[in-house]
Amino acid sequence: MNNILKTIFLTVGLLYCTSCTNYLEVVPDNVLTVEDIFSTRKDAIQALANAYSYLPHYDATHSTPLMLGDEYIGSSALNYDDNEEKLRAIRIMRNLQVTGEPILGYWSGTGGVKSLYQGINQTNIFLENIDNVVDIDETTKKDWTAQVKFLKAYYHFLLVQHYGPIVLSDHVISPGETDEELLFPKRRKIEECFDFIINLLNEAIPDLRGVTTETDYGQVNKSVATAMKARILVARARPFFNGNRDIFGDFYDADGQHFFPQQESQEKWQDAVTAINEAIATCTANGFGIYKYPLTKTFMNGDTADLKIAPERIQVLYDLRYMPVDPWNNEIIWGYSNLEQFSWYDNYERWLDIQTASTPKVPPKPIYSGEGEFESKGNVFGSGNWLASSYRMEERFYTENGLPIDEDLSFDAVNKYELVTTPGVEDPEYKDIAGIIQPGIQTVKMHLNRELRFYTTLAVPGSYFRAQRYRINAIMLYGQDCGRGIGQRSEECFYITGIGLQKLTHPQSSGGWSFRTIYFPYPIIRMADLYLMKAEALNELSGPSQEVYDALNVVRRRAGIPDVEKVWSDPTLARTLNKHTDQLGLREIILQERGIELAFEGSRYWDMVGYKKAVSEFSSPIVGWNDRGSTPQTFYTIESKQYRRFTPTNYLWPIDLNEMNINANLIQNPGW
Repeated sequence: MNNILKTIFLTVGLLYCTSCTNYLEVVPDNVLTVEDIFSTRKDAIQALANAYSYLPHYDATHSTPLMLGDEYIGSSALNYDDNEEKLRAIRIMRNLQVTGEPILGYWSGTGGVKSLYQGINQTNIFLENIDNVVDIDETTKKDWTAQVKFLKAYYHFLLVQHYGPIVLSDHVISPGETDEELLFPKRRKIEECFDFIINLLNEAIPDLRGVTTETDYGQVNKSVATAMKARILVARARPFFNGNRDIFGDFYDADGQHFFPQQESQEKWQDAVTAINEAIATCTANGFGIYKYPLTKTFMNGDTADLKIAPERIQVLYDLRYMPVDPWNNEIIWGYSNLEQFSWYDNYERWLDIQTASTPKVPPKPIYSGEGEFESKGNVFGSGNWLASSYRMEERFYTENGLPIDEDLSFDAVNKYELVTTPGVEDPEYKDIAGIIQPGIQTVKMHLNRELRFYTTLAVPGSYFRAQRYRINAIMLYGQDCGRGIGQRSEECFYITGIGLQKLTHPQSSGGWSFRTIYFPYPIIRMADLYLMKAEALNELSGPSQEVYDALNVVRRRAGIPDVEKVWSDPTLARTLNKHTDQLGLREIILQERGIELAFEGSRYWDMVGYKKAVSEFSSPIVGWNDRGSTPQTFYTIESKQYRRFTPTNYLWPIDLNEMNINANLIQNPGW
């Protein structure tokens, strides 16, 4: 892991975290100034680390922004639902946001996160003092300066995503400053905010390294910056920030001017296409591409036998299963590596990271043999077994033909809850399910004939959970493998929907007394996202075309499903024939493709916000299977698990009331 990103420098941090408006009234002769401590290479490295330390904690279960949306749900038996410090993003989705001490309050640093404005202040201090460093070569100075400019732009963008119009911070407020516009700044219009961010990125990109060396993984390079610029320009071009008259047509600044642009501009989509093409070219030139699991690596127990029966399928399964978790593989352009490693012996109840919370307990059976086999069975130590997937994710994934389940004429969506028994190992039909569904087990029709991402992202009843070094049978019924009622803390640690989440767990991590965690950078942006952005931007700019289909097919082919134009033009398969030839129809296809490929990576929430679909998409309850059902007949019934509600007010998050009281020039977001 990158030494710079995992180091916290308390001395520098304490000096730099002081409020810029009252930093020092008087500087005694024996007190060091920022200039005094910012003079050597070591000082600069410390300051660089401090600038990176404000990245949101994507891995932290209770403060991660990845749980915004409708994908995740925790076990209600752990009493986290009513705990204000737990599962904070999910609390926002339950319409529990507040104006005093806001949840995930990135503006002021409340509700479990750091203030991004403090982070921006660190970047300003760095940029204003880097030239004081004497023992650093010019190339390194330019690179570090460019990295910090990127972080400054990125932190501003995150604030715009959450709050809309924001205060722009371009320099450190000097002691004794009296200018009220600097001390009590106003929020700026959306267009000004994006221009500021893009200009910073344009300044940074030329001076960044093309490739980051292994010792510096996690630091920003040219590929990261061009990819993030593409994402930011896509966000700017989407309807939420591009002509949003229906939601924010009456949101004005103090001068009576609209905060949001009122006219849609197609030029913004052209800017996005240009940036995406530049990012793909830059990333490709620097070795990034679509991940493929190396055949030189090993396969798990049962998979070695199935590899002989269905080698192509097993290969794709491993391509998909390892892609998000194989550290710094060629698809991960930028990952979050400032992971909070901790000792379970120091704080057993912490269960901090998403990986640990979603890892299953090893079933208490001798068929799962290996190191520490018996004392680890059913043990929650290092395997939380309580962070689950929503049922909506089961329906979102495609059929094996690459179509939504209600659009595939060959898929019996009407009878999707009907029980079936899968073929045994000796049956000729077993080859059709080898590696994806257990033999001779009762499951429902909707778990059969699905695309392979369905089986590697989720762990549905009757499938496999590749985790804890095993291919674990995910049965999920009460008292059975991976279900409620087994092992230690059986009535607390269970998947409440009966659907496990395996995407962000490393298959070789393990729990029990042989507890070990293989840390990996949580994906922030990767190549598949760039190709999907390209398809989206081209379609929005000029409608369906072969170039759009080609970008989509890069992702679909890795998933092992047919090309989009082939399957949607097949009258024997597609219910809505040629949907891909209509711009709005293709938009729906692209957004669903993003919802599948980028599931649980924090993308869907912003996709729905960007197209102003969040109110309709996030206002229905989270449902799932009956986790107390001990037979297929009792388990396979849908029940409500958690209330969710998203209102138009939730599109922009509230500014802390304390900030509003301090700065009378701030205008609160509508509805708060």
